[in-house]
Amino acid sequence: MKIIKNSNEEEKIGKFINEAFSDYSKSNDVALNYEDYWYVAEDDSGEIIGSITGHAYYNEVYIGDLIIDKRYRGQDIGTKLVREVEEDYKNKGFEKITLTTFGFQAPKFYEKLGYSLEFVREDKDPKLSKYFYCKFL
Repeated sequence: MKIIKNSNEEEKIGKFINEAFSDYSKSNDVALNYEDYWYVAEDDSGEIIGSITGHAYYNEVYIGDLIIDKRYRGQDIGTKLVREVEEDYKNKGFEKITLTTFGFQAPKFYEKLGYSLEFVREDKDPKLSKYFYCKFL
């Protein structure tokens, strides 16, 4: 056996992960319900000015990344993207949305949107403390 860092066979690795996750879930009588998602916000010219990505699995939806072009921050684009995820998944059998954010990123933003702080993993540098949030659908 050898262990390698591999970044050029995403499809092959993704297939292995999906099959293994699915098989393990079935063997434990748990519905996997896995799907990745990507939403983008575009300006009038079609340029991407924001995106939100993540995945849904088991009974929760996870927000992985929310990024807004710096020229468009403060215009509720992030709020609209988060709300789109919430709306899309609220009647599909998922119970909650979870996410993490660092201290220098967006803790107050998610609190404003109704996400509850579960805990903070403190770091020597407070900007790098990691905040864990949850919102029940």
